[in-house]
Amino acid sequence: MKGLLALRDHTRRHFFERCGIGLGSIALGEMLAREGRAALPSGDPTDPRRPHHRAKAKNVIFLFMAGGPSQLEMFEDKPRLREFHGQLPPESLVAGKRFAFLPDDAKLLGGQRAFGTYGETRMELSDLLPHHRKIVDEVTWLRGMKTDVFNHGPAKLFMNSGFQVPGRPSMGSWLTYGIGSESRDLPGFVVLQSGPRGPRGGNALWSAGFLPSSYQGVPLRGSGDPILNLANPPGISKQRQGDFFDLVGTLNRERLDRTGDPEIATRLSAYEMAYRMQSSAPELMDLSGESQSTLDLYGATPGGNSYANNCLLARRLVERGVRFVQLYHTNWDHHGGPTENLDKHLPEICSEIDQASAALVLDLKQRGLLEDTIVVWGGEFGRTPMGEVRAGGAGGRDHHIDAFTMWVAGGGFKAGHIHGASDDFGYEVTEGAVHVHDLHATLLHQLGLDHEKLTYRFQGRDFRLTDVHGQVVREVLV
Repeated sequence: MKGLLALRDHTRRHFFERCGIGLGSIALGEMLAREGRAALPSGDPTDPRRPHHRAKAKNVIFLFMAGGPSQLEMFEDKPRLREFHGQLPPESLVAGKRFAFLPDDAKLLGGQRAFGTYGETRMELSDLLPHHRKIVDEVTWLRGMKTDVFNHGPAKLFMNSGFQVPGRPSMGSWLTYGIGSESRDLPGFVVLQSGPRGPRGGNALWSAGFLPSSYQGVPLRGSGDPILNLANPPGISKQRQGDFFDLVGTLNRERLDRTGDPEIATRLSAYEMAYRMQSSAPELMDLSGESQSTLDLYGATPGGNSYANNCLLARRLVERGVRFVQLYHTNWDHHGGPTENLDKHLPEICSEIDQASAALVLDLKQRGLLEDTIVVWGGEFGRTPMGEVRAGGAGGRDHHIDAFTMWVAGGGFKAGHIHGASDDFGYEVTEGAVHVHDLHATLLHQLGLDHEKLTYRFQGRDFRLTDVHGQVVREVLV
């Protein structure tokens, strides 16, 4: 009788909420299964999880050259392009094509850099990249890259998320959603930035989109506190902070048990991660413990904020189990004119990234980390064979999506391998085309994930990084 009286005092809403096998729980379980959330772990959302198949790699470092590096000044010598310098391109090449800024009468621009072939691979490199000569035989050179989008913001989104509009999860988010992270004291997906400004597209480039926000990228600052407001405010002792975390954690866990809302698991994980990062993040950013020979290898300076420092930090992050590290370095948008041209500004930015990019590959290899770590280098697109001249008269090139170069090292990719080629003008891929979707599919494959199976149901549809496209490029794999 006492139990019946107690039950009578509960409302219908309370009954459905608290009854473990009631209609509310049944409906909720079905909704979660339908939305794909039932597959999420019950504990920390970023806990390591079993991949679809045996992985060849554990981590990714993506060196993103924001703005579109010119493959024709760096990686591809085109004698025929120099021969036809100043002439209009064949109509067959440009008919029906769209460009971001080029006028209809844009003329071919022959490259003026000195090229050589290096390593057993016999890869072409210009005088802009002397340090890259040291890693020629460690790298897979993708000289037939293709993308779909020719404006910066959408093209960066496309390279990072497989879609040109904000709202989709980035590659790092998909990866941490698929296999979690091995780091307990740092986020699974970390973003580092250098250059005069942030990349066009902003934080949408490392967004988790419709995935739970546990999987979004976390930007770390190169100077000051690694994350704003990470340190306790004045007057808050460690004991008081711990008491607060315990209370809030208890309340969140009770609510999570009742609702199964993955955003509550995200909130719990964020509080616990922030607490651990108060000691782990400052230690990570402190480069003073690195040997002078290592600092010299990268060209890094303790306490500075530079691309070289970020490359060294990337190595330190993967050593600590971080799954996906993305470096953005701006400005690669060399259209011509007094502030962004191929004659003065391209050599300057190449000197900023050349040594440290090569050093990262060499350092990972000597530490035995390259086998498990994939290093990717590239931008959102390349540059046109036609020249562009803006106010000031200095030469440049427009955005080009039909043929450009990227490179990949480690993680089961073939060392010292050139894949793909473009025509005599560097306009179209003639063999070994690799679309952005193919690159994504191949990277996921090396990390143990089938790009067709890595899905998330949102608004009634199963989404994936490669959408309905993408093929694993097995020719570039060991």
